[in-house]
Amino acid sequence: MDIPFTGRQKNEPRRAYDPHYSAIGLLVLLLAGSAHAEGNDYPTTARADYVIGCMAANGNTHEALLKCSCAIDTIASVMPYSHYEQAETALSLQAGGGVGGRVGLFRDPPQIKAVIEELHRAQAEANLKCRE
Repeated sequence: MDIPFTGRQKNEPRRAYDPHYSAIGLLVLLLAGSAHAEGNDYPTTARADYVIGCMAANGNTHEALLKCSCAIDTIASVMPYSHYEQAETALSLQAGGGVGGRVGLFRDPPQIKAVIEELHRAQAEANLKCRE
């Protein structure tokens, strides 16, 4: 006689796991992972680079690690990675004098100004949120 909902006979030994649960679990993880990936387009290397630079500027302490990782998470939640990347590139070139000294190319265009301002707003929000 079959035991209802188990797929096994009465005297058949119980399996350590039910493959149906594994399939359902895998499906849930894949769906959750893809939903998380849509809202999280920042590569791990970009997040790590931000945290390392932020920690260096704030004393390389555990407290700095917590605040800096909170900051990049906040920035990522309010600003798409493509905008962050444009702003970081422009700021980096401005700080380094630009390519061949043409820093104006990365300071003057309205689109560049807009993404830099967006980054500054995101950083300000992160500062408020991650103070603790």
